[in-house]
Amino acid sequence: MRAILTYHSIDRTGSVISVTPEDFAAHVAWAASGAVQVVSLEELLTLPDATDAVALTFDDALASVATEAAPRLAEHGLAATVFVVSQHVGGDNRWGGRTSGEVPTATVLDWDAIGALAEAGWAVGSHTVHHPKLTQCGDAELEDELAGSAATIAQRVGTRPRTFAYPYGDADPRVRAAVGRHYRIGCSTTYRPVSSTTDPLDVPRLDAWYFRGRAPFRDWGTPRFRRAVAWRHTLRRARRLWG
Repeated sequence: MRAILTYHSIDRTGSVISVTPEDFAAHVAWAASGAVQVVSLEELLTLPDATDAVALTFDDALASVATEAAPRLAEHGLAATVFVVSQHVGGDNRWGGRTSGEVPTATVLDWDAIGALAEAGWAVGSHTVHHPKLTQCGDAELEDELAGSAATIAQRVGTRPRTFAYPYGDADPRVRAAVGRHYRIGCSTTYRPVSSTTDPLDVPRLDAWYFRGRAPFRDWGTPRFRRAVAWRHTLRRARRLWG
């Protein structure tokens, strides 16, 4: 089974975007055990469906990516993709200047720290300029969010990003078409494995928040594991539809 695990923050706040350091350590131990191949996001999409493989992604480029995640992954020679909100680099995650009751305010890495991740083998992807809901943007604003972020990352990191993550998972055909003009891959928040039918501009990911405990991936790829993922996908979809 191929899948992408998505993280935001490694901390003990208990928020909806947080994974504890202990749970993350268990995830890394599993990833480094040889049970799966750990590959880049782009490589994952090229592998056969029968391959047991995983790619790791971190949205928002929060400080814990450098203090908690990168050092632990480096111990095993592993890397990930970090999706950057370019206008908030060196600031915090109060998108649009607003706080959230569900998500604690956290520091966003500066360009030096993001550059250090790139030098260590991490891929730097785009998460827009300001982290808006893209379906609510007009065509000109949408273009600015996509092209502006790519240009800034290319200037500051030295490599133009090829991957993109939709803020809040918010996308529709118009938004995906616009993303396709600037990036090769667009990552959603749809909770499913990757398959041969995956649209590269609508790539599903598994939220790592749901994988807690000592051996959360013990049944990886088995029918039981796939049923659990499918059930979670259905539940999340129902919650979105019914509010």
